[in-house]
Amino acid sequence: MIEIRLHGRGGQGAVTAAEILAIAFFKEGKYPQAFPKFGPERRGAPVEAYCRVDDKFIDLRTQIYEPDYLLVLDKGLINLGITKGVKKNGIVVINSDKPLKVDNFKVYTVDASNIAMEILGRPIVNTAVLGAFAKTGIVKLDSIIEAIKERMPAKIVDKNIQAVRRAYDETKV
Repeated sequence: MIEIRLHGRGGQGAVTAAEILAIAFFKEGKYPQAFPKFGPERRGAPVEAYCRVDDKFIDLRTQIYEPDYLLVLDKGLINLGITKGVKKNGIVVINSDKPLKVDNFKVYTVDASNIAMEILGRPIVNTAVLGAFAKTGIVKLDSIIEAIKERMPAKIVDKNIQAVRRAYDETKV
């Protein structure tokens, strides 16, 4: 089983990103789950969402405490201890305009904020971060694109696909 924890701020699309990931994994024949952690739901407040995937049906219904992957939609959250529990060989994907070192984890960075502002005209970084996540190879870029087509409103699909592709191309390891 692969477990992914997403950290962002209200309004950045962390919950939607988890849902898009689940759809993408389902399209690849996997059994996914996606769910948020409910807390103070307001724009700018720290938010957690989760995605779990396996080759067989998942009975587990808990939060993810020891993720294999950590997706960080706001690099300012790194200092809040969000890496707690990430597995020893875990991978961290961060929205950052500079390369970052995070503990002893392998880190993928992409300037998702800049991509979102240039393409979407808004600081909603979820799809750009998913483009960076596709660079890990755990999910196919085409599966994420198909999931975006299914999950997003038609009027914003093309721009989000542009953001995903650009982020994939600009991600640094």
